[in-house]
Amino acid sequence: MTSKLRFIFGGQIREIHNIDPQTSVLNWLRYEERKTGTKEGCAEGDCGACTVVIRELTSSGITYRAINACILFMPMLDGKELLTVEDLKSAHRRPHIIQEKMTELHGSQCGFCTPGIVMSLYAAHQNGEPLDTQGANDILAGNLCRCTGYGPILEAAKEVSKQTAAKDDYNVIRKRLESIQRNETLSMTFWSPDGSSRTYVSPVSVAEFASLYKLYSSATIIAGGTDVGLWITKQGRTLDNIIYLGDVADCKSIAETEAGLKIDAGVSYSSALARLGELHPSFGEYVRRIGSRQIRNGGTIGGNIANGSPIGDMMPPLIALKARLTLRCGDDRREVELEDFYLSYGNQDLRSSEFVESVLIPKQSANREFRTYKISKRFDQDISALSFAFSARIHEGKIIDPVIAMGGMAGIPKRAFHTEQALEGEDWSLRTIRDAIAKLDDDYEPLSDMRASADYRLQVAKNLLHKTWLDINGDTTSHVLNIREPLNA
Repeated sequence: MTSKLRFIFGGQIREIHNIDPQTSVLNWLRYEERKTGTKEGCAEGDCGACTVVIRELTSSGITYRAINACILFMPMLDGKELLTVEDLKSAHRRPHIIQEKMTELHGSQCGFCTPGIVMSLYAAHQNGEPLDTQGANDILAGNLCRCTGYGPILEAAKEVSKQTAAKDDYNVIRKRLESIQRNETLSMTFWSPDGSSRTYVSPVSVAEFASLYKLYSSATIIAGGTDVGLWITKQGRTLDNIIYLGDVADCKSIAETEAGLKIDAGVSYSSALARLGELHPSFGEYVRRIGSRQIRNGGTIGGNIANGSPIGDMMPPLIALKARLTLRCGDDRREVELEDFYLSYGNQDLRSSEFVESVLIPKQSANREFRTYKISKRFDQDISALSFAFSARIHEGKIIDPVIAMGGMAGIPKRAFHTEQALEGEDWSLRTIRDAIAKLDDDYEPLSDMRASADYRLQVAKNLLHKTWLDINGDTTSHVLNIREPLNA
């Protein structure tokens, strides 16, 4: 066991022995290191002004992750390299090619958002991602700019994509990162001036994680910190004990098994996106719209499930695919259906010291149809007003085993059982869909809040069921189904 936090910053190995584990990387940079190129905007991982890049060793080599420094805790840097906009200058102290193109093409005016934009583009460029219009739009969805307009920024991104000389030295970086890897638990205790203490523990194996959580069941588990970070920055909460999942190597895999696709709790959205897209294109596009690139780089599917928010994006599609959870306590495991995991608002089927270890998406039959949609005020990087997922077998024109799940329609992610019953065994026709739509009134009594009114949510849910029928039948025209009038087809 070690108590030393070790990471690379400014090309040098840094060791920190005593730091409040709740200290954000953003605050450390600005107030301790006086590196003010990284800006603070929203302090909730939304605006991207604080975007930094984490360079780390993974099973696939060296990866670059653009991430929000405002909700990243300092101990989460252990074994990694922190890069900020100040680090991008060349050996001859010239600006990086990304900075040059942003300047030449007038991609910056006031400059407040520019460092975050530069860092997002830098990470993508180093990872070899395309910086065409579509790629850059996705990469920069988490970087808000209020004065420049995105036209010149996108043009700068396209110019950067033509460059090859700005790539980093792989061998030098690898050796440097290998020198700070650990195979033992990091345990840090911070004593504040008032005599209270806060502890951060980061195990390296899931068995050790389970053992520690059994001893300290009141500890807060952090995987990506994209939700817990806001408890501190927005709610002013103090976390006395933190157990970090992000360094548990054997809890970060995605595996194709005989039963289906198994996703460990530590797998980030970004790591899972391609595999989920292989299940169905609508699932890949759905995940691409969860948060921003920075949030998907940090946030985990397991964390989203365990958090239990009624508007958590991942639950409806996973429920529609009949996903099952493996819950672990010490060496004991049990399986539960994901739809049974949520008991009531803020209440999940978790026993003391039990945590979500993995989720299994069962193999789907060849003739099973699946669609999932997200409705939000902004297309990118917004919390859902309503999320919708549909799955059913369509065999010889009949609907078999339909599953409809929605988020934002109740205190928990919830299936539409009355609607499913109206579909079961019926013809796959618009008339059947119309009859089933009427049953949604029996399944949900949504609430009104800042994102949507109850009436809006219910009407959109009905429209999405109709949209599902159109999509599956290959009808891309914009029909409007008036459920209050007789159907003439």
